[in-house]
Formats: sequence, structure tokens, C-alpha cells
Amino acid sequence: MILDGLLFFTGTGSAAPSDSLVGAIGTLTSANVLDLGISGLPPSSAGGGARDLGVGDDPAMKVLAQLTAALTGTSGTTTLQVKIQGAPDNGSGLPGTWYDMILSPVYTFVTGAQLGVAGQRLLEVDLPRYPEGQPVPRFLRMQYIIAGAASTGGALEATLVLDRFDQIGSQTGILSGYPAGVVIAN
Repeated sequence: MILDGLLFFTGTGSAAPSDSLVGAIGTLTSANVLDLGISGLPPSSAGGGARDLGVGDDPAMKVLAQLTAALTGTSGTTTLQVKIQGAPDNGSGLPGTWYDMILSPVYTFVTGAQLGVAGQRLLEVDLPRYPEGQPVPRFLRMQYIIAGAASTGGALEATLVLDRFDQIGSQTGILSGYPAGVVIAN
């Protein structure tokens, strides 16, 4: 998986490109808004000036949002949902009205399970086509909705990637995904 610092919704693409979720509750937006504008093209409220990220191509750009530190909260009451949102240019080079492009499932915190582990992938989909009836987005951002009790720990990262690293690994870090003692006949 190749990470591009200009395609991070959270952080800056540095060694620790995560947004902290400590004490978070309510609706949060990603630290970065991606501007898909192309210099030299006039912006317009109809979406003019937005570069093509290859929606529908093979391979397509993918949205990846995952926990980088275990989320801690109140079991059964802390929930998290992740959205990717788009907005057209408002005519002055700034985002117009934001609209939802895709939503993750609502994850409920359960100790040691769904949201309790670092590496949990919350949203991993191909970059979606903009919804019918909506203008072409020039700007993209992530939105995180934490409901119930505030989180007491956790961090996440969200970025656009060309390919995700999906090789299954074992608990010891071996990338085969096979448990110890499995023999493969050649």
C-alpha cells in the first residue's frame, strides 16, 4: 500500500498520521479537506475545476479509515460511524454544501472486540461516484460521529489509497495467515 501525504484526511502523512479520539463525542470532521481543484480551470458551483480520481477505474482509488490506537469507551453505549463527504466549489474557491457520499456501519464499542483493537478497519471501499442529482465534488472530507458516552482513548487515520495492504497476518506477524503447525505439501 502506497500512502501519499497529500491524500490523508487525518494528520499530515507523517509517521503518526492519526486524529485522536480521546474525549471525543458528537460529530467531528477530518483534520484535512482534500481539494481536487485543478489550477487553471475556473471553479464553478457545478463542480468545474475538480480533477478526476478515476471513479470506476480498475484499480480504483480506495477510501481507508482504520483505528491506529484502540478505542476505549463505555461498553454497549459508545458508537462510531464514519462518512466520506463531498462538496462542490461555492464559486469563490471554498467548499459549498457538504453531502454524504457513503456511510460505514454504526460500530458499537465492546471491550476487546469491534472497536477495541488497533487496526480495525472502519471503512474500506472504492471511492464512490457522487450521488445522482449532486454536483461533482471538488472537495472531500471525512466525518466521524461518536454517540453515547465519550471515548476515553483511541485514534484513527483516514486516507485515499490506490491499493490496500490486505495480506492476512498471524498474531506473530507472519504474513501467511496460517496458524503455527500447519504444513503445506508441495
